Amino acid sequence: MPVPELPPPRSSLPEAVTRFGATALGAVAARAHGTSGAFGTWSGAHTLPTLPAGLSFGPSPTALSPTVPAATGVPATGLPVPGTPGPGTGLERLLRGPHGLGTAGLRLTPREEPPEPVAAEKGRPIPGLYHHPVPEPDPGRVDEVSRRIKAWALDEVSLYPEEWEEQFDGFSVGRYMVGCHPDAPTVDHLMLATRLMVAENAVDDCYCEDHGGSPIGLGERLLLAHTALDPLYTVREYQPDWAASLHADAPRRAYRSAMDYFVRAAGPSQADRLRHDMARLHLGYLAEAAWAQQDQVPEVWEYLAMRQFNNFRPCPTITDTVGGYELPADLHAQADLQKVIALASNATTIVNDLYSYTKELDAPGRHLNLPVVIAEREGLSDKDAYLKAVEIHNELMHDFETEAAALAAACPVPSVGRFLRGVAAWVDGNHHWHQSNTYRYSLPDFW
Repeated sequence: MPVPELPPPRSSLPEAVTRFGATALGAVAARAHGTSGAFGTWSGAHTLPTLPAGLSFGPSPTALSPTVPAATGVPATGLPVPGTPGPGTGLERLLRGPHGLGTAGLRLTPREEPPEPVAAEKGRPIPGLYHHPVPEPDPGRVDEVSRRIKAWALDEVSLYPEEWEEQFDGFSVGRYMVGCHPDAPTVDHLMLATRLMVAENAVDDCYCEDHGGSPIGLGERLLLAHTALDPLYTVREYQPDWAASLHADAPRRAYRSAMDYFVRAAGPSQADRLRHDMARLHLGYLAEAAWAQQDQVPEVWEYLAMRQFNNFRPCPTITDTVGGYELPADLHAQADLQKVIALASNATTIVNDLYSYTKELDAPGRHLNLPVVIAEREGLSDKDAYLKAVEIHNELMHDFETEAAALAAACPVPSVGRFLRGVAAWVDGNHHWHQSNTYRYSLPDFW
């Protein structure tokens, strides 16, 4: 199957901003009203409004409609958007509402709108877990993304053997990515995130975990795979050997192809940002592998430090590329925004620890996750350790929302507000996928 042709890489980047001063913000705001991208152009008519301090920064859904059309048969507008949080069930001591200036604005729609009910057969949320219910992802987009990603996996990168097909389908990556990126203008944009997600999971499964993974020799495998994301520049004699190595196994084939699509659509700083976050991810893999080799359970704070690297950060960090716009590099690099991204990524990864808890207990060997580490290091029962992990997640979520709202008020730049909304949508979509994917996850009997 031939690889579809994509537009060439962008050659220009919006002029950087070095501080959050009034002059710099004015310059960025002006530029943000006319940012171009490989898939289309965002003009002032479609740029989000300036955000007054302390007020909601969620515009009407029409403000998110881009000038580029959706893929054939898939609507570009009318995408499902996150609704409002329900009251939750059980464990009243864990049910704390959001706090901090302007936290209501982190949702994509006003809180008065009730969310669509989630079907009972789609799984139930963890009692006491602070989250925001969202509607089911658009089924037309889910079907199209699911069709395309399977064709890519089988025909372009030969990702998995026939006996793994049920697991690939059960992962429901189309539902996952459509739910996490409700403002993606087209299916082409969604596919940028979907290929990367599948490639990252191939590396995790084949190098680290279920399908032949091992901590032994992991550093070498990850380094060579990383060169599919961050190309090797070497002497002519050895360049062909490196190029051939990118096709040596499924993880490297997937990384190379997914990154090739991404760099054609992203700006240079967006691509470099992703490479940086993938290096962070690989560093986290190595820490976990070291503990496995030493049969060591880390301290809780050490585990949480590892999870700030081995986490979902590469996914929300590309929310602007998938959304069809670009957050200027110096804004993205600001410490306050980096803190928001880190908190969101940490919270979403603890969600994974909590929903995959029973799955990992049933797997061979000892799998480290936050409840397991708390139980061992703090001498708590399995139930009490799990409930404490829920509390840790909730605190991270509240901190994320508070910090994001404060940043939106301090930096009322349209691209910053849109990026923060995109990260919040990713957090909500990630939880919904974990909650509803009953093929992979079930809850412990602690309630």
